[in-house]
Amino acid sequence: MTSTPITDDDRDHLRRCVELAREALEAGDDPFGSVLVGPGGGVRFADRNRESSRGDATRHPELEIARWAAAELTAQERAASTVYTSGEHCPMCAAAHAWVGLGPILYASSSEQLTRWRAELGAPPSPVRPLPITDVAPALRVNGPVAPFDDEIRELHRRRLAG
Repeated sequence: MTSTPITDDDRDHLRRCVELAREALEAGDDPFGSVLVGPGGGVRFADRNRESSRGDATRHPELEIARWAAAELTAQERAASTVYTSGEHCPMCAAAHAWVGLGPILYASSSEQLTRWRAELGAPPSPVRPLPITDVAPALRVNGPVAPFDDEIRELHRRRLAG
């Protein structure tokens, strides 16, 4: 993780990620949302978890961003884009991000936080070991968690795990 200053634009994009995570929760999915922002600051793609729609636990928004970017953007555009996300990428999504060559990642809450929250709420551990993004893809530039968005994400996970 790096500690780069967070701008008002960053906060706006993270706020949108929280909204998408809330939409996911309301649809019966785990609360995660992500936004891909191009080098000019415009949103190129946004999505939320969609695991319940087809019973496919790999329908993470970060993976969907990587797939979309690989099909729609040049290598230079991907490298100059930023991914904003409600939660730090899982290993699958971190690998996809690196393989596609996307630029920096800014996340609202970390995998470490989510692991702690799940334990505090008595939830079973994740089926995949929660690793920091840079343990999977060491060259990626990452920044997070970002308050107060991490508290908002915690509350969404509390609601999801409370049933």
